[in-house]
Amino acid sequence: MTYHPKSDFMSVMMERGFLADCTDYQALDDALTDGVVTAYIGYDATAQSLHVGHLMNIMVLRWLQKTGHKPITLMGGGTTKVGDPSFRSDERPLLGPEQIDANIDGMKQVFAKYLDYGDGDTHALMLNNAEWLDGLNYLEFLRDIGRHFSVNRMLSFESVKSRLDREQSLSFLEFNYMILQAYDFLELNRRYGCVLQMGGSDQWGNIVNGIDLTRRVLDHEIYGLTTPLLTTSDGRKMGKSQGGAIWLNADMLSPYEFWQFWRNTTDADTGKFLKIFTELPVEECNRLGALQGSEINDAKIILANEVTTLCHGAEAARTAEATAREVFEKGGVGDDLPTLSVTEADLPLSIVQAIVRAGLAKSGKDAKRLIAENGARIDDAPLTDAGLMLDAQALASPVKLSAGKKRHALVTLA
Repeated sequence: MTYHPKSDFMSVMMERGFLADCTDYQALDDALTDGVVTAYIGYDATAQSLHVGHLMNIMVLRWLQKTGHKPITLMGGGTTKVGDPSFRSDERPLLGPEQIDANIDGMKQVFAKYLDYGDGDTHALMLNNAEWLDGLNYLEFLRDIGRHFSVNRMLSFESVKSRLDREQSLSFLEFNYMILQAYDFLELNRRYGCVLQMGGSDQWGNIVNGIDLTRRVLDHEIYGLTTPLLTTSDGRKMGKSQGGAIWLNADMLSPYEFWQFWRNTTDADTGKFLKIFTELPVEECNRLGALQGSEINDAKIILANEVTTLCHGAEAARTAEATAREVFEKGGVGDDLPTLSVTEADLPLSIVQAIVRAGLAKSGKDAKRLIAENGARIDDAPLTDAGLMLDAQALASPVKLSAGKKRHALVTLA
């Protein structure tokens, strides 16, 4: 990509590695230079928290606002009732309205940390597409909006095509999703003057649909921009760990575990992640990412502290780093380790169940394998007996469990 941007926002997108594709680099760059641009990213409410996989696009919205433009976080209160089929092998489970509302409440807590909401020109807006989707009249919608969509073209989109090529069912409900997402862009343009939709590269087809629809119905010039699919240097999808998703809400994943996830970044990914997930100057990110040997660990601690400060606050980052030093350098138990609290009624508790319930293994089978392969420790001593039972006497003081060298938890008696 040889385009040289004039606007601050496009400069940030390109030099920090946020940009995968854009429908019209020159025209969007001109719009960003001429005045305040309103842009949105949509988030379906499929869980009670956003996770690390969403963080790249949250940072895009943050940079948009920092460079003088207006971000919209669009909650999918309406589209979640349908479910995005993009690149999925099966249909999403349908959620009820109460669960969707609860999920949106959980997600809002995350956005409030990254964006400044309010009534000013560049203040962020939090909207919910249920506002215009819930009241749609089906026949009017088919006549006014549906006529602009070619089924032949919809079938050609990679997100749909890949599912059909594998001969996996695609319901009519799911097939409507891309029409609804396109309609969101039309409504946001009509109501709020929004001219840019952003999203992951898997959303390219849906974004282009919205641009097409808005041009046909309103004859307005609008744009799309996508971010790359982020994978780690070993090819894994960003945001997954052995213990599951890396949630951004503290009640779903402790700030210590969040900090530890970033501290465990591979050497090869450190510089890239510093550019994407922190606000340190690009030159400093490159310098830190180029460190070799044990020095790269200092860069990883900076990465963990910077990302945790943004998500959970500076105090949480300081506490997490102090706990890590206590655990790894001094062999202590630390103050902020994930804790499994059990009651007398739970006792005796098998060590296998303790490992699973503490989040150090996904199943009893995984826990037994961990023990058999000498990967488990109890109070920093090798754990070799998969039949060990924890009773009240054993839990008279907190018991520290470890899976490998980097994952730890405490078991305490309530």
